[in-house]
Amino acid sequence: MVCSKMENKRTDLISVVVPVYGCERCLVELAERIIQTIQSIQADYEIIMVNDASPDHAWETMLKLHQKDKKIKGINLSRNFGQHHAITAGLDFTSGDWVVVMDCDLQDRPEEIASLYERAQDGYDVVFAQRMQRQDKNVKKLTSKAFYKVYDYFTGKKTDATIANFSISRKKVVESFRKLREQNRYFPFFIQWMGYQQTKIEVQHDARKEGKSSYQLKKLFALATDAIVSQSNKPLRLSIGVGFLMAFASFIYALYLFSRYFFLDEPVQGWTSVMVSIFFIGGLLFFQLGIIGLYLGKIFNEAKNRPIYLIKDIKGEIQKNETLEVKQGGRGK
Repeated sequence: MVCSKMENKRTDLISVVVPVYGCERCLVELAERIIQTIQSIQADYEIIMVNDASPDHAWETMLKLHQKDKKIKGINLSRNFGQHHAITAGLDFTSGDWVVVMDCDLQDRPEEIASLYERAQDGYDVVFAQRMQRQDKNVKKLTSKAFYKVYDYFTGKKTDATIANFSISRKKVVESFRKLREQNRYFPFFIQWMGYQQTKIEVQHDARKEGKSSYQLKKLFALATDAIVSQSNKPLRLSIGVGFLMAFASFIYALYLFSRYFFLDEPVQGWTSVMVSIFFIGGLLFFQLGIIGLYLGKIFNEAKNRPIYLIKDIKGEIQKNETLEVKQGGRGK
């Protein structure tokens, strides 16, 4: 039994997908540590780095890595599409029995791939890395925690703020992921939504070696808005509830004024209060129209059926997986 298990490990191909943005100096060390780790578990490997229009010389570094090791392959996107679009591009080209997704800044420790792979051998389809001690700035931790709290409230789900992209998935999970072609993308949520047999393990989280996170407050807010609007209609229901409460309160107040005028013979005054009420209701209406507009905008984006990403260059012998039943980034054949 032990020999049989070792043979299976030797024949497994592990694909590692790395979206790259602003971490040129980390790539050489990242590749070396990934290779050492996968070789230590006696598995074969391919590393697919996706250049998401990194502002440094990341693509040139990726080309040099490919020259040294043909199992390191590169995808150069035509522009910056965003981290989760870049992850999708990499996953569309993987051929491994297992697929690892990790960041490029070395905060995700390549050595933890062995732990993820070992846990997956217990029969799990997906194993997420759980960062119990995040090595991020307090502001980043606070905004991330707020993001998950708001997301949980609007979607009615219970997400884990210690989990991000770093994970290993069985091939069938990735094949299912390829069928999800929405424009609004967030890799962990898609994987969790699909179900399958999932678990998580605690891993060590290292400090960032280069650059700074691209998820600043404005971008994180946009990501939260996209994630909520794409996966929940609760904001629409809340706007209906707020509108009903406002109408009910206005009706009660009208009855109060009516009774004062006819039964107490008190004239109705308060030009200021009337104007305040008008501005308040007007602002509320614009707010609700804005929520509706968000949903209409997302529907418009999906209806255009534009590609999720566009590829400028590919380095290495890779091709889009045959199980992908869509055109590049689109939804129809």
